Order: sequence, then C-alpha cells, then structure tokens
Amino acid sequence: MDAPGSDWLLVPLQQLVSWAAAGAMVFGGVVPYIPQYRDIRRTQNAEGFSTYVCLVLLVANILRILFWFGRHFESPLLWQSIVMIVTMLLMLKLCTEVRVSNELNVKRRFFADFDPHHFWHWSSFADYLQCVLAFAGVAGYITYLSIDSALFVETLGFLAVLTEAMLGLPQLYRNHRHRSTEGMSIKMVLMWTSGDTFKTAYFLLNGAPLQFSVCGLLQVLVDLAILAQAYAFARRPSKPSPHTVHPTSAKAL
Repeated sequence: MDAPGSDWLLVPLQQLVSWAAAGAMVFGGVVPYIPQYRDIRRTQNAEGFSTYVCLVLLVANILRILFWFGRHFESPLLWQSIVMIVTMLLMLKLCTEVRVSNELNVKRRFFADFDPHHFWHWSSFADYLQCVLAFAGVAGYITYLSIDSALFVETLGFLAVLTEAMLGLPQLYRNHRHRSTEGMSIKMVLMWTSGDTFKTAYFLLNGAPLQFSVCGLLQVLVDLAILAQAYAFARRPSKPSPHTVHPTSAKAL
C-alpha cells in the first residue's frame, strides 16, 4: 500500500527535477555572458572580450540545429542553440557599437567587401548579421542535399560539438597574446566552467550522442586553462609603463 502512495509524490518530484534540468540546459548557457555584457556597457570598452567567441558559438549552434534535422536529439538542446544564437547576436551588437564609438577616423569596413584581412572586423552589426545569414543559408542548403547520408549527418554533429568545444580558444589566444586577462570577466569564465561541467554531466546521464560528451569534456579543459591564465597573470608584477590603447588592439575583437 505504501508504494503506490509514494508514487504520487515521487513522480511529480521527478518531473519537476527534469523540467529544472531542461530549463538549466536551455538558459544556463547564456548566464555567463550577463556579467561580461554588463561590464562592457558600464565601461564602454569591449577590448577584453574576443568577439571570435561569438563567431564560434554562432557557427556551432547553427550546425547543431542542422544536425537536429538529420538526427533528432533532446528538445532542450535544440532550444539551447536557438537561445544562444540570439544571445551572441546581442553581444555582437553591443561590442560593435562600443568599438565603433571608440574609433576615430578609421576606414569603415563591410562584409560585402569580402576582404579576408578584415574578416569579423566590420563597422556595422548589419555586416555580422549578413555573414551569419549567408553561412546559415549555405550550410542549410548543403545539409538539405545530403540529409539522407548517415555519414554526413554524423560528421555534421561532430563538427557542431567540436566547434563549440573550441569556444574558449579565442579568449585563450587573446589572453596569451596580450599576456593579460585585463577586461575579461572572471565571473564569465567561472560560469563557463560550471556550466560546461553541468552540461557534460547532462550529456552522459541522458545518453546524448557520443560527440556531445567527448567535446563537452574538451570544453571543460579549455575553461580550466583560461582560469590558469588568469591566476598566472595576476601573480605577475604590473609593468611600470603606462597603458596605451593602440589602433591594432581592436583585432582582439
């Protein structure tokens, strides 16, 4: 008699935990960018944040959505990609506006120029949006033509999660090149690490495709490397020379 009675409590509780985990997957990925977004708005300086992070996440999540058409995975992961794309576009819009407002007498650059030397360093958010739409259109057309190929679909899924696993590399490289993590939100990286750890555990426990779990582990390792940079550079004595902002510093974006 006790077992049926306990089911009335356990079943709704399990459902509530499942909904909470799904909600964390959908919206948890955007939380790390809130402190970075606020810091950029407050300081009107976007130099510490590499917008190549936005590029990596936009490519990864577009590919993940296309992968879903060939092999349906859990809906929270699909919605996570949609929410993340919107978030990265908002980050790009803010960073572009701040960077352009701080530049004086700099030649305007456009996506339509197709200049590889200035790729992802354009003067208007509309140019970034054109690039994203062009990539989504080409990738979507190729996927439509090859959707019946199991090899293509599995490769597409691997590329999606591998690209996302490389998320921290632009920030890692930017920190290494400048030998500093100044302007980077430590809160953002800590949230990356906790979020990626939770996400990888979610993949393992819910039987997500193998590509998701392997690349999730790789992503956690990159996050830890960035935290190690922050610790190492913080222990270095500051240089006596005054800090100056060079025009080429915008390349960090």
